[in-house]
Amino acid sequence: MFKNYLHLALRQLRRNRGYSFVNIFGLATGMAIAIVIGIWATDELSFDQGIPNGNRVVEIMQNQWPQGQTSEKTPPLYVGTTVSPALNPWLQNGNYRNVFAQTAMVLWAGRHLLVNGDKTVAQTGTSAEYTFPLIFGYRFLSGTAASMRDPNTALISRSTAIALYGTENAVGKTFKYENRRPFVVGGVYADQPANSSLHEYDFFISMASEETNWVRIIDDFENHSCRMFARLAGNITADQATARIKNICSPHVKYAYENYQVLPYPSLYLHYDDTNSLSGGRIVYVRMLGIIGVFILLLACINFMNLATARSEKRAKEVGIRKTIGSLRSHLIAQFLGESVMLACFSFIIAIALAALTLPWFNQLAGKTMTFPWTNPLFWVLALICTLITGLLAGSYPAFYLSGFRPVKVLKGIVKAGKGASNPRKVLVVIQFSISLALIIGTIVVFRQIRFAKDQPLGYNQGGLITVPANTQELDAHYEALRQGLLNTGMVANIANASADINAFYRNNRLEWEGMSEEAKTVSFRDVFVNADFGPTIGWSIIKGRDFSRAYLTDSTAAIVNETGARILGFKDPIGKTIKHWGKTYTIVGVAKNMISNNPYYPVQPAVFMGEGGHSVFTIRIKPGVPVRTALAAMEPVFKRFNPASPFIYSFIDEEYQKKFNTESRIGNLATVFSGLAILISCLGLFGLASFVAEQRTKEIGVRKVLGARVIGLWALLSADFIKLVALSMLIAIPLSYYCMNQWLQNYVLHTSLSAWIFVIAGLGLLFITLATVSYQAVRAALMNPIKSLRTE
Repeated sequence: MFKNYLHLALRQLRRNRGYSFVNIFGLATGMAIAIVIGIWATDELSFDQGIPNGNRVVEIMQNQWPQGQTSEKTPPLYVGTTVSPALNPWLQNGNYRNVFAQTAMVLWAGRHLLVNGDKTVAQTGTSAEYTFPLIFGYRFLSGTAASMRDPNTALISRSTAIALYGTENAVGKTFKYENRRPFVVGGVYADQPANSSLHEYDFFISMASEETNWVRIIDDFENHSCRMFARLAGNITADQATARIKNICSPHVKYAYENYQVLPYPSLYLHYDDTNSLSGGRIVYVRMLGIIGVFILLLACINFMNLATARSEKRAKEVGIRKTIGSLRSHLIAQFLGESVMLACFSFIIAIALAALTLPWFNQLAGKTMTFPWTNPLFWVLALICTLITGLLAGSYPAFYLSGFRPVKVLKGIVKAGKGASNPRKVLVVIQFSISLALIIGTIVVFRQIRFAKDQPLGYNQGGLITVPANTQELDAHYEALRQGLLNTGMVANIANASADINAFYRNNRLEWEGMSEEAKTVSFRDVFVNADFGPTIGWSIIKGRDFSRAYLTDSTAAIVNETGARILGFKDPIGKTIKHWGKTYTIVGVAKNMISNNPYYPVQPAVFMGEGGHSVFTIRIKPGVPVRTALAAMEPVFKRFNPASPFIYSFIDEEYQKKFNTESRIGNLATVFSGLAILISCLGLFGLASFVAEQRTKEIGVRKVLGARVIGLWALLSADFIKLVALSMLIAIPLSYYCMNQWLQNYVLHTSLSAWIFVIAGLGLLFITLATVSYQAVRAALMNPIKSLRTE
């Protein structure tokens, strides 16, 4: 029987090649998209899941509310990973040993120079307690984590060892950190996998070293400058740990209400971002693309169901004859479901090929390095189960519909069930159009939000700006000579130094001033140290007062605040007023236009610029019209003259700024591609359905032409039903899309509006695509010679 069913199925496929192509290719495309999205989602969900006993690893986060508020019924204004080093002695206290088996204080990672003789590499690393690699289960190839108890010891990754020494056997060897302080390698650990947030750590230097003396003396809970990790003890849960340490800092914080929250570290990648909340994160995009993948697969299934049902009349006599000679309905259901599953298997084979071929391109689009899971048995089991379910789902309605025909009516040529016979197909087409329209609207809104953020005024001139880290003391000590050397190249318009990159004003501290309101006491200012060349170099706008100037020797105690900062200060005229930063008094000489430095989707935070000069970053403006490559080639020897141990490391400020939009841009690009493919799948089904409708009404068209109907009239007749379905889809998709995208936009404090034109354009676009798809078959049928269509009458 199975062999007979197989022959029948193959015969049907050969006899209806066009129909078979539309079905198989449409289903294969839908499956390929689902596979690729599944691989992507699996990669995202696997992030930080490889930590040994990872369910016991936690990070201590900080919550912050305005001063005077102790109720936690409202969400905190700030949820962050930065806590005070003052917490560390508390956790080392014996009272908390039954809460945390181990704790580790870690500073923020940065790019630093490691020098071994004449070999210099720039690697990302930080200062950490020796317990950090123990908590995260680092695998050591040689040496131990405990060696970092020695203040002059460091741990390095295998790739760093090879880069510095040409071998992974580096224990006992020495390198200079920032070419100034020697460290002995106490251990070499295996590189962390790409799907780990720990992948960025190339080295650790001992937290007991002289480099971090300043951290160990901090006893102020308002000084937030480190991260704190721990491994839970015994059967303690994260919630129980939170309850134990929650209010350690609360009595010691003057300007706000703060407490601690213990969160499982493996969940932070998906559920936390830098928007100061735990309500967003990458999980939003995983769900979004997952839903898109399900919808696209559903579209492909709808295509199959529609086309198979629409062509039922072609097989009506086959069903009648088979029932007449004794076939049971169960046999017919098994036959049609078998055909559907076989078609799904053909589609699956093509889908695997499509997914494997397009995965490298998809990696570029998504910014990943995923590989096809050829050797993963779980993937194949799940894929085959999904293929079987897809085949059964896609063939279920046609199977039960076709097998339900009564043989007497079929053989008499009466197979239509009246006006409602096409209703199921119309419902499926409406679902298809609704999904397609929702995807189009969603894609437009995502890109509109990105464009909205990009169009925010920067507050300075990005063109031609580059940054160079002041990664050695030699560079910082020879600033004036370095500046003059760069200007002498004729390629540089100006140069300045600062304590932070323009795109990363991350340091927060509170100011004090006369008449400070209670509300202002809860506000932190982004504090940046700059020199007199900073303003002219970046091209900011001073809207009140003056800029820093080399002509004023007193500008080392001068300050400039941004517009938001001036508003927080509350002075009618802030010029000449004094503020205190960590006890030192500064006089405000100017107000600068707000500059976007951190998250472009959020309002600009108050900032204060102090004229002492920075020691972290050089900001350089290349002269307009000078080729960038030529300018960089001229600058490199100047930097080498004052910093021979370091490679010439630089970054373009505009490129770094664009990285702030990476996540949204990638999701927008993926949504665009998938929306386009969804529309393609819908059009394939629509094309096949229009072909069937035109074929079904051939005689009617012939009669109408004989009676004088014009081509335009016949085109309108055949297209009218599809236009009605599109209109109905708009009524369903537009309200749902408005609700969903409005909810998504609420994740951003600054966001675009949902203008009516978005829905109008999307609806008209779908209508145009529908008419373009249907018109070919409609016009083709309208131009057919009526003699041929009426020949059998």
